[in-house]
Amino acid sequence: MAFKVFQSVVYRIREAIGYDFGVTDSSGVIIASTIEKEIGMVHDNCADFLNSNSTYIEKPDMVMKKIDINGRLDFVLYLLSNHPERKNMAELISISLENAKLYYDEKYDRSNFMKNVLLGNILPGDITIRAKELRVKNDCRRIVYLIRTEKTRELYAYNIIQSLFPNNNKDYIILLDDQNTVLIKEIKENEDSEEIHKKARIIIDTLSSELMIKANIGIGTEAKSLRDVARSYKDAQTALKIGQIFESEKNIVDYNHLGIGRLIYQLPTTLCRLFLNEVFKEGVFETIDSETMITIQKFFENNLNVSETSRQLFIHRNTLVYRLDKIQKITGMDLRKFDDAIYFKVAMMVKRYLDDVSK
Repeated sequence: MAFKVFQSVVYRIREAIGYDFGVTDSSGVIIASTIEKEIGMVHDNCADFLNSNSTYIEKPDMVMKKIDINGRLDFVLYLLSNHPERKNMAELISISLENAKLYYDEKYDRSNFMKNVLLGNILPGDITIRAKELRVKNDCRRIVYLIRTEKTRELYAYNIIQSLFPNNNKDYIILLDDQNTVLIKEIKENEDSEEIHKKARIIIDTLSSELMIKANIGIGTEAKSLRDVARSYKDAQTALKIGQIFESEKNIVDYNHLGIGRLIYQLPTTLCRLFLNEVFKEGVFETIDSETMITIQKFFENNLNVSETSRQLFIHRNTLVYRLDKIQKITGMDLRKFDDAIYFKVAMMVKRYLDDVSK
């Protein structure tokens, strides 16, 4: 389709300048020309020119110019002319062809279309029409994975994800910036949340083993049509944000399994501060040292089981009891009691949320 766009532009320019010219791809094959029978043939001069470091070259009856689009060598223009202004003519033709290619990408390229759907840049009423033009399925189950990696100057993370999901007709990989990549994955009818999580784990493990980089993944809600993809993406963003605050040890966070963190995240900060002041007297929380906080965290992880917690902390049971008594004296709450433990656990999460908001 892009070549047909080029051919149309080539004919119109030929009428204006009166000289023959053509365009080759990055291997020297002619993809558009004023001399139609040349299309599909290898242009030897252009093929040699591609291997040189020059961006423009003049010969007695011809000039050649490389056309870079978005920093990548895509095409070579050759103009059959000895006109004194042929260099300027070649420059103008190159600009016209570049604009035609960019217009084509914007209007017809599937990845660009899906990126615009993802970011909500297309009106809901236009999505169905554009999807039909591009032969993109509208009504099928999809899930959005937001993959956030460490900062890197290279696009290797994007390339790795693309190699894991090479089916361009079903799955779309969109590079947002040097840290964020989105995978819009089509899911089968019998595919459940466990399978969805497995794919996220595969991405993280592959990035870790192949590139030695850490990644976190937010999983959005299921999108049953293209209109829902933008919502799924926003949910994946929310999942990553809430996970970063309340479950920083996890590298996969599903929007459907955010628990009480989602509730706290949606509360106004004024209510959160009121609750925190109700549970802790001013300055009490700050007096708890890091060792004691680790003890509390491990105690909660083991469902308030004193024996198991002391075993995992490699301390005597009596030492743990002493620490819990110390916490009770500081805070007024006995964490061995279920109600007090709930209050303290929620208060810890509210404190994390308020600390994050104040950053």
